[in-house]
Amino acid sequence: MKYDFATIERTWQDHWQQHATFAACNPGEPGFDPTRPKFYVLDMFPYPSGAGLHVGHPLGYIATDVVARYKRMCGYNVLHPMGFDAFGLPAEQYAVEHGVHPRTTTKRNIENMKRQLKLLGLSYDWNRCLATTDRDYYCWTQWIFLQMYDSWFDQADQKARPIAQLEQMLGAERLYVGPDGELVRPASQGLDPIEGTLIGAIKWHELSSAEQRRVMDRHRLAYMDEVSVNWCPALGTVLANEEVTNEGRSERGNHPVIQRPLRQWMLRITAYADRLEQDLDRVDWPESIRIMQRNWIGRSEGALVDFALLAGDELIRVYTTRPDTLFGATYMVLAPEHPLVDQLTSLACRREVDRYRQQAAGRSDAVRQAQEKTKTGVFTGASAINPANGQAIPVWIADYVLMAYGTGAIMAVPAHDQRDFEFAGQFELPIRAVVMPPRRWLEAHEVTAEAYRADPAALDEAFSGSGHNIDSASDQVQLDGLETGSACARMIEWLASSGMGRPQVQYKLRDWLFSRQRYWGEPFPILHGPGGRVVPVDPSQLPVELPEMADFGPRADDDPQVTPRPPLARAGKSWRIVRRDEAGHGDCTVSYRRELNTMPQWAGSCWYYLRFCDPTCPDRFVGRQAEAYWMGGSDGGLEGGVDLYVGGAEHAVLHLLYARFWHKVLYDLGHVSTIEPFKRLYNQGYIQAHAYRDARGMYVPADQVETTEAGCFFQGQPVHREFGKMGKALKNSVTPDEVCRQYGCDTLRLYEMYLGPLDQSKIWNTRDILGAHRFLNRLWRNVVDDQTGQLLVSERPPGEPLRRLLHRTIQRVSEDIERLSINTAIAALIELNNELVPLKRVPR
Repeated sequence: MKYDFATIERTWQDHWQQHATFAACNPGEPGFDPTRPKFYVLDMFPYPSGAGLHVGHPLGYIATDVVARYKRMCGYNVLHPMGFDAFGLPAEQYAVEHGVHPRTTTKRNIENMKRQLKLLGLSYDWNRCLATTDRDYYCWTQWIFLQMYDSWFDQADQKARPIAQLEQMLGAERLYVGPDGELVRPASQGLDPIEGTLIGAIKWHELSSAEQRRVMDRHRLAYMDEVSVNWCPALGTVLANEEVTNEGRSERGNHPVIQRPLRQWMLRITAYADRLEQDLDRVDWPESIRIMQRNWIGRSEGALVDFALLAGDELIRVYTTRPDTLFGATYMVLAPEHPLVDQLTSLACRREVDRYRQQAAGRSDAVRQAQEKTKTGVFTGASAINPANGQAIPVWIADYVLMAYGTGAIMAVPAHDQRDFEFAGQFELPIRAVVMPPRRWLEAHEVTAEAYRADPAALDEAFSGSGHNIDSASDQVQLDGLETGSACARMIEWLASSGMGRPQVQYKLRDWLFSRQRYWGEPFPILHGPGGRVVPVDPSQLPVELPEMADFGPRADDDPQVTPRPPLARAGKSWRIVRRDEAGHGDCTVSYRRELNTMPQWAGSCWYYLRFCDPTCPDRFVGRQAEAYWMGGSDGGLEGGVDLYVGGAEHAVLHLLYARFWHKVLYDLGHVSTIEPFKRLYNQGYIQAHAYRDARGMYVPADQVETTEAGCFFQGQPVHREFGKMGKALKNSVTPDEVCRQYGCDTLRLYEMYLGPLDQSKIWNTRDILGAHRFLNRLWRNVVDDQTGQLLVSERPPGEPLRRLLHRTIQRVSEDIERLSINTAIAALIELNNELVPLKRVPR
């Protein structure tokens, strides 16, 4: 009997389905064994696209399945679920283009992908399968948003607390409201101020109810604000910074992105910046991912410095990490959006400034910050006073300074910052060296210390490293001769004592833009009432479901003067308008308008790993006992989380950072038991394949290309061959369906795992699958006579050499699977099988 993979695989897959072989039991359920340790292994769940899976998608899924099966056989209770990240732009764009509702296409695509995943024999617990578009799922996504809306971040304790506690503290005068709405802690409590000082602070009872509401709204974790956003006209929606490429285009669709002001829902992720950075030490993640997150958070220590205008009472506040270079500031630069630009621009410079600001509004932050672009800017006609030496320096605007970073203004020190150096060279502004580089730097640039000091502009680059200060002395402060660290500390001390600045910790991380002007997303559980009042939907009324709409596509408008109207603005009045009284009851007293934006796709993926623990829990987003078991640490402490999380490195600063933020909020509020969501992270590589481009540079279907000794041809015309990531864009996809049909899923799984190290990209070649298929056939023939079907297994014990090889193989395979080195585990199995080939009968 030959190796009939089709019958074997179908028989066992049917058996697993009928008997729920891989179903995991929660504590308290029949069949749960409390004596076994637990292991939670998770894939980053896929987006259900219309194209379905290609053979590159299951690379990580097969690896986690190997681990899941191995852990079950080692005696673990294993949770290995799968679901679908189903809201978002791709489904909506496809639906708009084809005139089909996204709900219809999403459901169809999910069913197709489930069929493909089952075809691969993956041991998922299909009873726990979910989609972020399921009513019972996004009900809780909305609930989590309300938890953030009803919370604030207590800086003193570095954790989120219910907003009601903030109101109690203000009412009990344990906190005051500062002149700018900031929270101030009384010095009598022996604690440092949260923000600002008690000077000008206001007691809670001195504020009107409207003012009190504005203070509370200002400090919520979920809040509304008018900010400069990344607007994508082609997609008709706002994008987060993380969704815009370095070329200033949308990550989805590669469309142009511009800047425009818009009132948006924001999540205060910046409050968690320190914890998000520090707690990276708690997790077993690739160092490259931890570095990417730390760089994205961008923590830096420096000083806030106030520059007084030469004419006028206003101050320009800048943040700098190098206060030791203050004597070298020869000009200032404001972001074109800076609120002081209108006030300080002179009449003579008004026209040029307005023209430049209009141009800058059409460029994304990524384009504006590109290092290689020519620096541009305009003089405002104003001057400011350098507080260190009292000298007047010109104030410019330039698009390489962003309002979203720091204070939206910089002190330009061209001798010691490359962008400032290039800008100064472009506009012939002074360049003054105030830090002497080390000797090795001077020697590498073939310049003496005297020559550098006299003319740093003669070099091709700025010196931005550490050295010792020169030409940095005045009657107020002396830095000459100090090393960089000491000079920074001395300057900060002087700034604070003189009232011209103070020490400051700053972050590159910005608050999360959470609104999207699209239809296919979670509706916000928010109502807008008279006078700008914002009211949350009562949790008992969740979920807020999307209305049925025939016309749900975006109507893009790139005019920055026109406020975009989301598709939900065209929903029926019965959905848009809610009648209720001021106390929130359903009387027909006051009209409230529903929030018309929807949440971004990332909302649902921020917490799906928790719902997998208890996907049918009716009265909580996850049952407490199930969450504590599957997410808990082995010692019952806080260092738990998903035991193994596998996915692509492209999610380093999107999904992974967002999910960690949501998890920490839920932890602070007492809803989850661990500090971090993912204990161990592993990034798999990509499957690459040949792609072909014609003379126009357009990709052609790879499966229709004919390869000969003379070259590669498509429809008789020569094409250029290259390697690229397998996918729809390069038209080089191979579906698992065709491979499984021809060779079986075990061959496909074996081939992908044997291609090379899991964390590296590898090249797909369909012809090489035969090697994996021959190995499985040879293994089959070792134990089954392919002519008679007789079992070729002996009851005699193996000889000593074979017995030793068997145990060495067990050890190698076990250790290799534990560290996800599955290709070398397969190599060990091939070696063992080769020793069995000469035997007439294989010892049992």
